[in-house]
Amino acid sequence: MKVSCAIAGGGPAGMMLGFLLARAGISVVVLEKHRDFLRDFRGDTIHPATLQLMYELGLLDDFLKRPHQEVTRLAAVIGPHVMPLGDFTHVPTHCKFLALMPQWDFLDFLVQHAKRYAPFNLMMQANVTGLKWSGDRVDGVLVSTPEGDITIEADLIIGADGRHSTVRPSAGLKSVARGTPIDVLWMRISRKESDPRQAFGFVGRASLLVLIDRDTYWQCGYVIPKGAFEGIRSRGLPAFQHDLAAAAPFLADRTGELDTWADVSLLTVQIDMLERWHRDGLLCIGDAAHAMSPVGGVGINLAIQDAVATANIVSEELARGRVREETLAAVERRRTFPTRVIQNIQVFVQDRVITRVLRGTDGADPKVPFALKLFSRVPLLQRIPAWLVGVGVRPEHVGTPEVP
Repeated sequence: MKVSCAIAGGGPAGMMLGFLLARAGISVVVLEKHRDFLRDFRGDTIHPATLQLMYELGLLDDFLKRPHQEVTRLAAVIGPHVMPLGDFTHVPTHCKFLALMPQWDFLDFLVQHAKRYAPFNLMMQANVTGLKWSGDRVDGVLVSTPEGDITIEADLIIGADGRHSTVRPSAGLKSVARGTPIDVLWMRISRKESDPRQAFGFVGRASLLVLIDRDTYWQCGYVIPKGAFEGIRSRGLPAFQHDLAAAAPFLADRTGELDTWADVSLLTVQIDMLERWHRDGLLCIGDAAHAMSPVGGVGINLAIQDAVATANIVSEELARGRVREETLAAVERRRTFPTRVIQNIQVFVQDRVITRVLRGTDGADPKVPFALKLFSRVPLLQRIPAWLVGVGVRPEHVGTPEVP
């Protein structure tokens, strides 16, 4: 197979870029190693900035027909107090809310609309195992499929295959990691109609539990100190169920749904960024270029912004053939600053807020941080975290044309 662009990874970054390039009349193949999208992802938050892109593409009304929940305000339950975190009703976008939608629905939506364009190709169960080189230039990918191994040649290779990327080490790209003091235990517990319909963070005595509303069940993220999972397992499942119930008492009658430790997945949190995102003929974007912490749930939004910036900057050259490495460097320059700003905020929150919560204070109820007290007294301040989470730094806008 020979295409203009081959994209390793069918996540938000890869699928959005594939859609935008095909829409612009550029032949593209997206290579996804899984059989389908029906699996648990790290997050299901569709940010106002992403909804703005759907609006610019003329897809918003169709997109919002998919089952979803709309969140206009975020709050945290800290001991006996419900404290505001952010107010999205004033963000400078068409949609002034955060949408909660399973990521598999979001990806399926992009695929459905991308298939309207003849240059779009999607290969499932296509695992990129290496790169094809022509001298010092990357000009293809090696792919394992159920039918056998194949080579796909392309004018541009995109590594959008996540934090465990095959592409970036194959290209000799090195990342710089930043210390992360936390991990997350990921699980699902059924939801009742009487439960709150918001996504909440529950801060308890040396505990932090985040709940994502998936309509019929809660996707639960229980934050733990890094490396603490084995100690938690050694205490036994009933003790862990008790910890969950203590963090969110309305779940007390359902924590027993976690029958075995197989129902609990460990997500290892990492923050890193490539020293250089590109080689001649290759560019990494999304988590493959910069792994994000789950703090703020901004990883998906940043990945999609990377994809839009990439399409805007490279599509004109790509339509003519070879993309210069200076053009790929321009994508990196544009996206490094917003990524670094958000990562710095995540590190601050992890080190200065979450770590202190997890240490606890002699079994006493956690204290409400002064900043959150200010958010309650001066509601205008709630717009700041909503803007950072919902819109971010240097939001991108669709600049590629639609070619019939």
